[in-house]
Amino acid sequence: MTQASISVRQELRADIESCGFFPDLVEDGVLLAAGDEPILSFLVHYEPTFDRDEFHRHLTVLALTATRLLVGHTDDHAVEGAGEHTYASSSTESIAIRNINTVVLTRVVADPENFRPAASPVEETWLSIGWGAMRRLDLEPAGCADPNCEADHGYTGNLVADDLTIRMSPAGNGADRVARLVRFSSDLQRAAAL
Repeated sequence: MTQASISVRQELRADIESCGFFPDLVEDGVLLAAGDEPILSFLVHYEPTFDRDEFHRHLTVLALTATRLLVGHTDDHAVEGAGEHTYASSSTESIAIRNINTVVLTRVVADPENFRPAASPVEETWLSIGWGAMRRLDLEPAGCADPNCEADHGYTGNLVADDLTIRMSPAGNGADRVARLVRFSSDLQRAAAL
């Protein structure tokens, strides 16, 4: 293992630990999926959610190797009758880089007319990745240009790749995590284009 790959693994571990959410379980899942391939780049996204009076945690880890994108998800959940035990589900998906067909980085900025690279704040950032596992069909009634037309024109719609979207903002996630999202997106865009 090279010094660079050791450094990336140490950074990944530190980022996972900073979320305070089962770091051994999360890291083990990612490293198990990576096998002997070094991790070149990664992104950790912690997403707590509230459901009435319950608090749930979800952690997504994206890891890029030379040949694959690893997508790990870990969730905590209650099990009826489990008493004091805590349960978590941890899964890791492995996607061949050649199968990734879209990597979209969206940045939302205020006052775009005054935008200056590295100097203007980004309000929020979105990473969308498509590899064909999930699709969303958005349908709406079709029409024509005649405002008086009462004919049934059927439906029109869009078939949209909807595999994974991660949203971060400096206010919600911190500027460092948003910067890592941008770096990871750029790394993945380059890898997917080869």
